[in-house]
Amino acid sequence: MVSAGLVLLVVLALTFDFTNGFHDAANAIASAVSTKALSLRGALLLAGVMNLLGALAGTGVAVTVAKGVIATPSAADGLTVIIAAVIGAITWNLITWYFGLPSSSSHALIGGLVGAALASATTVQWQGVLTKVLLPMVISPAVGLLLGYFLMTAMLWLLKSADAHKANRGMRRAQIFSSASLAFGHGLQDAQKSMGIIVLGLVITGHQTDFSVPFWVILSCALALALGTSAGGLRIMRTLGRRIFPLTPPHGFAAEVSGASVLYFTAFVFAAPISTTHVITSAIMGVGATRRRSAVRWAVAGNIVTAWVLTLPAAATVAALVYSLTRLF
Repeated sequence: MVSAGLVLLVVLALTFDFTNGFHDAANAIASAVSTKALSLRGALLLAGVMNLLGALAGTGVAVTVAKGVIATPSAADGLTVIIAAVIGAITWNLITWYFGLPSSSSHALIGGLVGAALASATTVQWQGVLTKVLLPMVISPAVGLLLGYFLMTAMLWLLKSADAHKANRGMRRAQIFSSASLAFGHGLQDAQKSMGIIVLGLVITGHQTDFSVPFWVILSCALALALGTSAGGLRIMRTLGRRIFPLTPPHGFAAEVSGASVLYFTAFVFAAPISTTHVITSAIMGVGATRRRSAVRWAVAGNIVTAWVLTLPAAATVAALVYSLTRLF
């Protein structure tokens, strides 16, 4: 029999996926829209479809979230722990969306899990948090920045003798494919976090004994993320597309290819839940630095990094407070 708590968990997990979609829609389409490679409506539709397809492409990250961050909570209050974690993540998503800061939905969810686990005396698997969350959190943006810088440097060398107008027109067309690949990577990474949460709930309530992901979970999370992406995220899009660095079509293409490459590699090779936000933002910084270091608005970048650093502890704190409040009733 399906409990009301499990139903609430599924609803909250899908709500998180929806907020993840409109919060992170800018990741995939900001550069394509800012360079006029795609219209806003066309970009949102493309991102939504590719998010859906990406979410159907794998479950390795979902399994990592389900069993690699915290030990399976006790049946007595396990659902309360997970529900508090998701509420913490949703709260931080909404706060950073309101202020237009491209923070990490992925790390908000991980932070929520850790905070709720600590408040409930559930074991945190610190080794898994270190190797699957903290190290990738540091390494993946660095790789995105360097890859963006070197790819843009190579493109500048290849295009140095090309007609600027023709090159920009060709790059705008290429950006349709690069932004689609980035949206696919976003779906591949971010939809799986909510899948892992629902699977953990199913294990806690005894509806399954392993951490395999049922197809209905995959499909529902994919649809929620795609719908959220289609709703858009204009506040964050302005930050990524204009405020960090004024992108041109070649810059946008290089950033998107760099970001997508990191997302695919970490999802398929390491099953690590990295942040699409961190990767694409760093890639934009990297391509911008090829013009000159002062071309990147480092003050804006500093505000973004501050949001990155605060995400884990902030979401953890909210989740711990939510769990503690439930103990009063």
